[in-house]
Amino acid sequence: MEYMWFWIVGFFFVGYFVLDGFDFGVGMSLPFLGKNDVSRRQVINTIGPVWDLNETWVIVAGACLFASFPEWYATLFSGFYLPLLAILLALILRGVSFEYRHQRESRKWKQGFDRMIVIGSAVPAFLWGVAFGNIVQGVAIDENHIYVGGLLGLLNPYAILVGLTTLLLFFLHGVLFVALKTDDQVHADARRLARLAAIPTILAAAATVVWTIAMSAGREAPLLWLVIGCGALAALSLIGAVVFSMRGRDGWAFASGAVTVAAAVVMLFAALFPFVMPSTLDPAWSLTIENASSTPYTLTIMSWTALIAIPLVLLYQGWTYWVFRKRVTRRHIEAAPAH
Repeated sequence: MEYMWFWIVGFFFVGYFVLDGFDFGVGMSLPFLGKNDVSRRQVINTIGPVWDLNETWVIVAGACLFASFPEWYATLFSGFYLPLLAILLALILRGVSFEYRHQRESRKWKQGFDRMIVIGSAVPAFLWGVAFGNIVQGVAIDENHIYVGGLLGLLNPYAILVGLTTLLLFFLHGVLFVALKTDDQVHADARRLARLAAIPTILAAAATVVWTIAMSAGREAPLLWLVIGCGALAALSLIGAVVFSMRGRDGWAFASGAVTVAAAVVMLFAALFPFVMPSTLDPAWSLTIENASSTPYTLTIMSWTALIAIPLVLLYQGWTYWVFRKRVTRRHIEAAPAH
């Protein structure tokens, strides 16, 4: 049952990175697509009805992690305390900015909150990649399952590469979403920006996939076939997203971007299996799915809860996106009160 919960935790992180990932991208694209206040409002309103719902996926993922793998949760949140705190503060900064930027008509007031939206989107997009890069690669965990590597130990080449990849990938994912949800000048600018972002994103993603596959092969990962398969799927769908965008197929481009993000997260979880946090000091000190999990009784109760809750979450999420499926047009923004 603990193996099933490893993949359920993975499922929630897939949902979080696919959904909040394009939120981050939309926020980071604001300086490039928001040439005036109307354009900026148009960009922000593409995620206005859904950003907070998307963000709740990380809360559910963290709660599942805490309940199903308490040892993993404890080691992760104590060892990665500063990066995770930075992510939390950035998310708070972004959420406050969405709600307060329209409270005054002052140009400086709005520009200040717009900068906070950009920072609050870019910081988590990068640091989540750094965190998962370290988890997959392994960190300095001692015999008591305590991280002893310090902050600088987390800033290693592989983790930074994964962080750069998530930053670029989320940026492209968000730009494709803006192209799907807007019209007029913002729509044209988003398509053009997607083409400019394509090459660096593809190069960074390719480097991450190759490095992850090589690392998994080196430690004889039991799911190496899944690592390779998901890496290939991520690469093909990323190229497909760019091609669809260039041909004006915005819906297919965004869907392909979502597949790219999902495949990349599954690749990282497959590369991690059967560990949850490998130790670089001594393999015997590593946290595995078996030694980090809760009791079977706890997992049984959680399984019944998940069986009821997950379908409801998916139905509500789908209903929300259906309700807000229409484009955010410039004419609508100009006619509406400033918000």
